[in-house]
Amino acid sequence: MPIGTAVHERTFALAESLNYREWSGYYAVSAYEAHHEHEYNAIRNASALIDVSPLFKYLVRGRDAVRLVDRVITRDAYKLAVGQVYYTPWCDEHGKVIDDGTVTRVAEDTFRWTAADPSLRWFTQNAIGLDVAIEDISEHVAALALQGPTSGRLLDAVADAPIRSLKYFRMTRGSIGGVAVEISRTGYTGDLGYEIWMPWSRALDVWDALMKGGRPFDIHPAGMLALDVARVEAGLLLIDVDFNSSKKALIEAQKYSPYEMGLGRLVQLDKRPFVGRAPLADEQRRGPARRIVGLEISWPAVEKLYDDLGLAPQLAAAASRVHVPVYKNGRQIGKATTTTWSPVLKKLIALATVSAPHDAEGALLEFEVTVEAVRHRVPATVVKTPFFNPPRKTAPPLG
Repeated sequence: MPIGTAVHERTFALAESLNYREWSGYYAVSAYEAHHEHEYNAIRNASALIDVSPLFKYLVRGRDAVRLVDRVITRDAYKLAVGQVYYTPWCDEHGKVIDDGTVTRVAEDTFRWTAADPSLRWFTQNAIGLDVAIEDISEHVAALALQGPTSGRLLDAVADAPIRSLKYFRMTRGSIGGVAVEISRTGYTGDLGYEIWMPWSRALDVWDALMKGGRPFDIHPAGMLALDVARVEAGLLLIDVDFNSSKKALIEAQKYSPYEMGLGRLVQLDKRPFVGRAPLADEQRRGPARRIVGLEISWPAVEKLYDDLGLAPQLAAAASRVHVPVYKNGRQIGKATTTTWSPVLKKLIALATVSAPHDAEGALLEFEVTVEAVRHRVPATVVKTPFFNPPRKTAPPLG
């Protein structure tokens, strides 16, 4: 049975819908109201406060901490400066992704590592022979994501921290509501945003300070349904939905490499040896056999299917995680894994695994749509992700 996070006392009082889901053993609000529209609008037009405490969090410390991180991740950990954050995958010995997450160098010999799945055993196995300590701090450190175009000004008003000078994928220290916190300019929405890390026991004080100080900035708590739409617009993948961890995959086809996930830019083959390097070098030479891409689905074609039956278009407001076949010339060449209507783009979009060479940008494919229990195919185009990429995401937050 799930348990509450560090701020459950506040989120439970605000969740009028009582619409919850389980996330790593914790209660996570799906939507605070009957519909997540206001929460999504807060992400894109104001400030949204999201409880992301269920993330798995690890502290890696010691003389060989950087050696361990560099041995596991696909990026060069030695180039990660103190106060900098990496988004990175890590792979098994076959070059298949185990998980992805963020690694923050909080001190010269100390890293904070976040993951979607439990990773302590894998990190420990790879630490054999190294002078390093790995601590699971998941239940000791709470995390809140403050996301949206007014989030920078809100934090500047509420936090005693150098928010104005905080760059994209960097971290700083300060205090909020009298609580010592670490703040990283990161998030899972593809917008201007921050993630705030604090002692589990003081999370309520930080939540209260943000909610009270955020009123002039139209702050709203936001749940997983709104976050799901935003992360698809941002082209961000979700484990167990858009890809599978190689540790949990039942067959080879369920395993993904970084190149197949569209993360080839994060694989640095010229760095020191790391787990999975040899098979990844082979794949880089021959090219991936498939790739996760963005799809824009023809909305006029979808509308016509309903209009031909005398029906108004019917589309769920929440992102759909039902896998949908994708075709080329009558042959299935892939599957959409998450599909959603983008309110900000006014488009029907999807993340999809597509076989080469049909994964090229601009490729014209067909997407399966079922109307009144009859399957149809409508045009879809492979497009570059992120679908939505506002300049404010990386620009000076108060510019």
